[in-house]
Amino acid sequence: MTGITIAIVDDHPLFREGVTRTLSEIEDFVVVGEGASADDAVALGASHMPDVLLLDVSMPGGGIEAISEIVVRNPQTKVLMLTASEDVDALIAALRRGAAGYVVKGVGSRGLAEAIRTVVAGSRYISPTMRAKAEKSLLDRPAPMTRRETEVIELVAEGLTNKHIARRLDLQEKTIKHHMTEILSKLGASNRTEAAIRWRQGA
Repeated sequence: MTGITIAIVDDHPLFREGVTRTLSEIEDFVVVGEGASADDAVALGASHMPDVLLLDVSMPGGGIEAISEIVVRNPQTKVLMLTASEDVDALIAALRRGAAGYVVKGVGSRGLAEAIRTVVAGSRYISPTMRAKAEKSLLDRPAPMTRRETEVIELVAEGLTNKHIARRLDLQEKTIKHHMTEILSKLGASNRTEAAIRWRQGA
């Protein structure tokens, strides 16, 4: 399929239909699916593998909660939040879970199209109003991994448990758990499997 493929997930049918209609009128945009919940978002990501998945923050199951599973299952899909929420904490949480951008509802068709093209090109897009609200330090990438953390995540990627990693590195298991907490934060991952995938991808 040529063009940029897009899926839209929002639990307000009229809004969702309006966005679908607007984007379908743009020549190189192809809307491949719609949904109304976090489960729908995960299913659409897996079945259609769209280039961009537009996702609301507030919906059954939670939009932010769905991001990690979507990007783990299909890393090529760019999750772009399209929401009424101007909560900086929601913005940061979405970015840390793997969202490629954050757009506040009320944006015009030209602005939304620009956001979509920006994330498809591999860059992050954040609505100017949200960027102005968020401190730069919150948007920067986390601190780099330490040598020990690198050793731990490499062993996690090999499939070792915390207990086995502790034995391999001659450390206590609670120390490994502490390192894992730091690793998850730095990689923006919600679990060790996602962290291993992000590490392999060079996140």
